[in-house]
Amino acid sequence: MAAQNNAPLPDGLEIAGYRIVKKIASGGFSIVYLAYDGDGAAVAIKEYLPAALVQRLPGQLLPTVAPADLPAFRTGLKCFFDEARALAGIHHPNVVSVRNFFRAHETVYMVMAYESGDTLQDYIARQRSRNSRVGEAFIRSVFVQLLKGLRTVHAQKLLHLDLKPANIYLRTDGSPMLLDFGAARQTLNQDLPTLTPMYTPGYAAPELYDKTGGLGPWSDIYSIGAAIFACMVGAPPQPADQRRSDDKMAAHFVQLQGQYSAELLQLVRWCLVLEPLERPQSLFALQKVLAALPLSLAVLPPVLAAQQAEGIPARMLARLRAALPQALRRWLGHGAANASAGAVASTRGGNVATTVAGSESPRDPPATRQ
Repeated sequence: MAAQNNAPLPDGLEIAGYRIVKKIASGGFSIVYLAYDGDGAAVAIKEYLPAALVQRLPGQLLPTVAPADLPAFRTGLKCFFDEARALAGIHHPNVVSVRNFFRAHETVYMVMAYESGDTLQDYIARQRSRNSRVGEAFIRSVFVQLLKGLRTVHAQKLLHLDLKPANIYLRTDGSPMLLDFGAARQTLNQDLPTLTPMYTPGYAAPELYDKTGGLGPWSDIYSIGAAIFACMVGAPPQPADQRRSDDKMAAHFVQLQGQYSAELLQLVRWCLVLEPLERPQSLFALQKVLAALPLSLAVLPPVLAAQQAEGIPARMLARLRAALPQALRRWLGHGAANASAGAVASTRGGNVATTVAGSESPRDPPATRQ
């Protein structure tokens, strides 16, 4: 992604009834500002300004686009506008609230709620700095709620396509919220023009690397599995394009045994299957399984959970197999056993590829994440 080197709008500028206070973040596609509305309430305003396509110098308000880049800019502009319109129609506590959107200065702006809290990435980093791990009960609570919000997004024919801990916001009350749909340039409506989605290695489904499409709910489901894995390990999984030629993920799941319940580990493995049709095909199916996982190990301290890991999972597995979809039953049965056998042979295959990307200020508002 190109770095944003365009000049931001000047502080104090009045635009569509909002007063710009300052720039608070920027990314390859946009610049985000802290602003106040007519009632004096703080909001975050996101300006569509793709760094690779436009230029805006200090003192200018209008971006300059080279003639050769106009088609791509206009396609992205339409997708950004459609995205804002779709999100403005979504009212869910686990999805960032888009309050308004408008056209100005030959581009599009999205007005979002300004809330206090930390990203999940910040939370993971703090836990790691204390030599602690993210607990299973916490993981389940956060992701069950996130799946509810994401189901609402998918119902609007919109994919996120950049799900990762940096785009999952934890409010001060602990409730999670999905944010930064800026990578969602691909909708479920194939009649709309699209841009090649931006993606984050490790969290991106393998089909995002392909030019042939094939994106769907299963693509976000891969990223959900990757985000849960990052909670467990403190880093994203091995990038999908590398896994296609030399998959080293099995060894990491072997190392996680005893730290998390067998059921949760197999659920993450199911989400991270490289073949899209072998993953959960809907968020509802994934949410149902995640909510059904037993709490026995999730609420135990790590030492006690490890001590009881041998006896409990067998009973859990027997109770769950009858209720779970066939694909996951296969993972919990012979498929998981074969994968574990292969993992033992490849335990020396290397560490997780990269650490979680450096986070921004932990008190930035949700809309500041790019």
